[in-house]
Amino acid sequence: MPLLVVGSVAIDNVQTPVERRDNVLGGSATHFSIAASFFTGVRLVGVVGDDWPEQHTRLLNGRGIDTSGLQIVPGGKTFTWTGRYEPNMNDRETLDVQLNVFGEFDPKLPESYRQAKYVFLANGVPAVQSKVLEQVPGRRLVVADTMDLWINIMRDDLDALLKNLDGLVLNDSEAKLLTGTENLVAAGRAVQRMGPKFVVIKKGEHGAMFFGEHETYVMPAYPTDRVVDPTGAGDTFAGGMMGYLTEQDSFDAETLKTAMAYGIVAASFNVEGFGTERMQQISREDIEKRMSEYRKMLSF
Repeated sequence: MPLLVVGSVAIDNVQTPVERRDNVLGGSATHFSIAASFFTGVRLVGVVGDDWPEQHTRLLNGRGIDTSGLQIVPGGKTFTWTGRYEPNMNDRETLDVQLNVFGEFDPKLPESYRQAKYVFLANGVPAVQSKVLEQVPGRRLVVADTMDLWINIMRDDLDALLKNLDGLVLNDSEAKLLTGTENLVAAGRAVQRMGPKFVVIKKGEHGAMFFGEHETYVMPAYPTDRVVDPTGAGDTFAGGMMGYLTEQDSFDAETLKTAMAYGIVAASFNVEGFGTERMQQISREDIEKRMSEYRKMLSF
């Protein structure tokens, strides 16, 4: 059963305390798709310019990711992000953002995509995310991501979107901003009252918190001492989680908890290389091995 994702496809320029890499494959939908592809087929909807390297499309296709929904704008330039990480590798500064063709993104889903049952709305303009939902009438599970920019400047559109979501994924600072509270437990419950049936709050190196109808829990990050580039870790987490849910064709409480664990494990690989390079080097077997270690780590 294929998983539909709509969001940004980008070129990143990343500077860490020890190295700089330019023209790295990035974008929220890209990181999500690669992580999800370990579990299920993925249908990707995004937009790029004609400067988009063809080898990136071949890479995605080679992972079973359907890119027939990837629009190439003649004469346009691909969304580009440039950022620098602080020595702690948690805090980062955005040095430059060139939205380019993504600034005019108005996704039109191919007919074959409109029957999707599992949908992830990767980070993007809330009004555009809502337009996507209108094109998938048979959806069973819709989860979205958001960011501080939309909370600050497009709150009404975001509030309207939240009412139509099954789940929302956001980081801890975004949860506090959205709800106006510093307590993450109170923030998670407050977001639920805005519409989503469940909320996942990402806490970076400290793992993630889950708020559902009947339970709340915290899952730690998988411990890795090899943090090369955290870019896309949150999207990779979401991809692993949604990919597993789609593979299992279920989102009951137990499956959701396991899916979160797979998301955390996937993200632990993502940070070990620039862009998507580490995710390209591993297999499902590697994920399962680390998942087994993670299970042992959590049992006592």
